[in-house]
Amino acid sequence: MKGLGLASIATAVLSGALFATSVSAADLPPIVIKGSHFFYENGTEFFIRGVAYQQDVSSNGTSSTDGSFTDPLADAAGCKRDVPLLKELGTNVIRVYAINASLDHSVCMGLLQEAGIYLIQDLSNPSSSINRNSPAWNTELFASYAGVVDALANYTNVLGFFAGNEVSNEVNNTNASAFVKAAVRDMKAYIKTKNYRSIGVGYATNDDAAIRINLAHYFNCGNASESIDFWGYNIYSWCGDSSYTLSGYDQRTLEFANYSVPAFFAEYGCNTVQPRKFTEVQAIYGKNMTGVWSGGIVYMYFQEANNYGLVSLSGSTASKLPDFTALKSQLALATPSGTASSAYAVTNTVAQACPATGTAWAAASALPPIANANVCSCMVSSLSCVANSGLTGNQTASLFSTVCGLDSKACAGINANGTSGVYGAYSMCSASQQLSFAFDQYYKNQNKASTACAFGGNAKIQSGSTSSSCSSLIAQAGTAGTGTVTSVPTGAAASGSSSSSTSTKKSAAGTVTVPRFNSGFLQLGAYLLVAGMAGAGMILL
Repeated sequence: MKGLGLASIATAVLSGALFATSVSAADLPPIVIKGSHFFYENGTEFFIRGVAYQQDVSSNGTSSTDGSFTDPLADAAGCKRDVPLLKELGTNVIRVYAINASLDHSVCMGLLQEAGIYLIQDLSNPSSSINRNSPAWNTELFASYAGVVDALANYTNVLGFFAGNEVSNEVNNTNASAFVKAAVRDMKAYIKTKNYRSIGVGYATNDDAAIRINLAHYFNCGNASESIDFWGYNIYSWCGDSSYTLSGYDQRTLEFANYSVPAFFAEYGCNTVQPRKFTEVQAIYGKNMTGVWSGGIVYMYFQEANNYGLVSLSGSTASKLPDFTALKSQLALATPSGTASSAYAVTNTVAQACPATGTAWAAASALPPIANANVCSCMVSSLSCVANSGLTGNQTASLFSTVCGLDSKACAGINANGTSGVYGAYSMCSASQQLSFAFDQYYKNQNKASTACAFGGNAKIQSGSTSSSCSSLIAQAGTAGTGTVTSVPTGAAASGSSSSSTSTKKSAAGTVTVPRFNSGFLQLGAYLLVAGMAGAGMILL
């Protein structure tokens, strides 16, 4: 489709025939959300014609052989090679799964701007994400996610962020959704606190019949400050020459007919029939779906072992594959009928009801505490008994076993249970900070006996103090750490956090387990399971 300038956009609004794809300007107009649709600031409806753009990274951010990945938005040469091809396809959005926030993205973002292409960026990466099997939301993850926001928020062609991708993918790990929704809440608050323009934060889900409805309702329910701004659906049910009904697109459309925020296909493009024909494109942008769905993102640009590529790379050369030609042809034929914002009356104003916890759903509507690093540093400063610095992951895990096994009440303030919705105020702190809190609680519960702050020489006495700036935070958390702290962090910093696209180094909380309590048993779980743990009633997740 021929590129449109800003003047042409206004003309297209009047004609009602804009596909919102190839806007080219020095600074693209931001995309805004009204009800369940996307719009340009001038009121023209925006439909996503997207392509997933990243090599060598797990799309769900929960597993990686070594934690390394390549940041495609920091690869200027790659962007100079690929952006013209993306524009040729008719792409107006790319989805990137992981970036290194410390690198320079200006060249690639500028090339995307010039090509009229927007970005939807996942906040996690293979080394820094919410693990579905042992979920946690903590200050290290907050710092990593906020770093991505800081790196990209000032580019007007950033459409939004995904706080998670397919984290809960079975009924037995839906408790992880509580932690992802806490990430949504905190990133939305962070964007607002930093006075960035309004940028949406959403979630991308897989198409699992057992949980897809509950997932969609859970992330949409409750207070708007905690719920998603848009919903991404990874769906591969249209294969070959399928149809609107055979693929189940008709049923998915009915299910989202009353959804209160924009929904789109965050991944699509079944490859069981090859080469792919992409006949689903006409349905996605056709009259049956555009009233509910805002387009979709094809998986994916690069050809890899999974055989989903649109182009293949040989050295620095990209060669078009048959899928490229097929997708280009289908997108050129698609002409969705958009509605001007001024003519759009929002009727989907009521959020979905939160699903009840039970055999089919395990995430409580109550969310983990705000990941505020100031709360954690204030807490440690106030303690009388703290853990020694420099403890290994195995040592820390074993000491958790010891102190929580001796006195379960000492660990109430660091508990996090996504199913019961019970969370300690310090459950979002680093492992070393949580261990210090548990040591101090045990020490105080033992009337500060001299032997109660020993733990095999791994703890020490300090002169605890609470500054005036910390008083309110400590008071909200409560003596046992079971209160609720409502203060929102104003910066991305977190103790021990780091960001790297190639390093496998992790912060303390990323390499050890921290305790959770469930039905009276001590459960240990976070990013890595650590060997050498002892203690009665111990269950490794």
